[in-house]
Amino acid sequence: MARKLALLCANVAAEHRGRDIRVLDLSKLTPMLDYFVIASGTSRRQIHTMADEIDRNMNLLGERKMGIEGYAASRWVLLDYGSVVVHLFDDETRRYYDLENLWGDAVRVECNQSG
Repeated sequence: MARKLALLCANVAAEHRGRDIRVLDLSKLTPMLDYFVIASGTSRRQIHTMADEIDRNMNLLGERKMGIEGYAASRWVLLDYGSVVVHLFDDETRRYYDLENLWGDAVRVECNQSG
C-alpha cells in the first residue's frame, strides 16, 4: 500500500509540473518509513499547489498527514504520511540537502510522470 501511495504522490506532483521527481524505497534501510517522494518546484506558489493537491488526493484515500513542515517558507515543504514522506523543494534547497545522495543506498522506484 505504501508504494501505491508514494506513486500517487509522485504522479500528483507531476500533474502540477513538479520536476525531477524521484521515489526512493527506504523500507530496507530504516524502520521509520517506507518511501520518500522528492520533487522540485519553480516557485512558492507551485510548491504550495503540489503540497495542497498531494494532501487532497491522500485525504480522498483516507490518508491523513501526521505533520507538515516548511509550508510558510516554501523552500522545502515536508508532508509526513507515516510510511510515505514527501519532500517538495526549490532547486537551491534541494541541491543543498541532496537527499538522493544522502539516501544513496535506497532503491529508486520507476514512476510514470509527465513533469
